[in-house]
Amino acid sequence: MATFRKRNGKWQVIVRHKSIGTVSQSFIAKTQAVKWALEQEERIERGVFGCIEPSEIALSELLQRYSKEITPAKRGAAIEMYRLRRLINDPISSLSIDQLTSQALASFRDKRLRDGHRACQLDLILIRHCLRIAISEWGLMLSVNPVDQIKKPPSPKARQRRLNGGEYERLEATSNLTQNPHIWPIVVFAIETGMRRGEILGLEWDNIDLKRRTAFLPLTKNGSSREVPLSPKAISVLQQQRPRTKTHPFPVNSNAFRLAWVRLRSRAGLNDLRFHDLRHEAITRFFELGLSIPEVALISGHKDVKMLFRYTHLKVDSLVSKLA
Repeated sequence: MATFRKRNGKWQVIVRHKSIGTVSQSFIAKTQAVKWALEQEERIERGVFGCIEPSEIALSELLQRYSKEITPAKRGAAIEMYRLRRLINDPISSLSIDQLTSQALASFRDKRLRDGHRACQLDLILIRHCLRIAISEWGLMLSVNPVDQIKKPPSPKARQRRLNGGEYERLEATSNLTQNPHIWPIVVFAIETGMRRGEILGLEWDNIDLKRRTAFLPLTKNGSSREVPLSPKAISVLQQQRPRTKTHPFPVNSNAFRLAWVRLRSRAGLNDLRFHDLRHEAITRFFELGLSIPEVALISGHKDVKMLFRYTHLKVDSLVSKLA
């Protein structure tokens, strides 16, 4: 059942089973190779050949396999790879799976919470999904996912930030100091359409119909396409961009825009304002214009009404006149 051969100064042992498969390993000493082969034959007898014993693999090894086989197929692969690299280097990943107890994970959770609730949540989600894949597809012999045994950190409180009086004007005034001529048009376009940063930067002229006043997004965050109606001001922005751009109306890469936005808001004294807050601002303005929930959801792309309401921050003052 086991075959031994000397190769490149090491002993290679191959264990074959006609209905289960083949495994191989290399060792410096033949005694080690023989011991390993006997262990594999014993596993065949127990019916666990090809399975992963929790004591024989570390979390870091599973996460590395996850990064090669699962993450690349995701739309947010680049961001998840960055998160995985950090997680793989965390002390929690050096533990073997049988050491990955609920107590160990709870300790990791409490430590990670210092970096923020969202960061902690995303790490736990990654670990849980990695273990779930390993159990269902990779043969990890684990009956219970330990991440399911601990209390998850609560979701952070929904942001209520939108533009206050005079802040739009402050941003506009300081935009004159920005060297990149596309930054301020992107800001205005975001407020007028409610589109996400990635959607705006990835927008192509081929998907814009100025006559119909629509912009088509082939693939959005929720995995589906959507068509966004364009306001007169959004059309005006595009018309101004047309003569100085080719394939994309806003030819700025993500990192360049991120740095430019940080500088813009800093000069305006609005360090607490995130670019994504402009999406909150836009959606709230749509409701203030009198658009219905289905109409706003069609523009924003929200499939969950509860999530749509998280983006809506109507001000009491705007309702007083309507009640009057």
